Amino acid sequence: MNPLVPLFILICLPLTAIGLVLYTDTGIEPALFYASVKTFLILGLVAVGLSFAASKLAERSKS
Repeated sequence: MNPLVPLFILICLPLTAIGLVLYTDTGIEPALFYASVKTFLILGLVAVGLSFAASKLAERSKS
């Protein structure tokens, strides 16, 4: 298992709680909530890409 998975789960828990508060609060613009979700997804994809690239580089340097 990738070591980033437990870290990702730990990070997702408080972010989910914050997202629920942003989503249910009537004083918050819906655009702010959707922008925060998009930002989190983009940063998550970048992290997955970096992790994948690092694992491939590590495999290549072993041989």
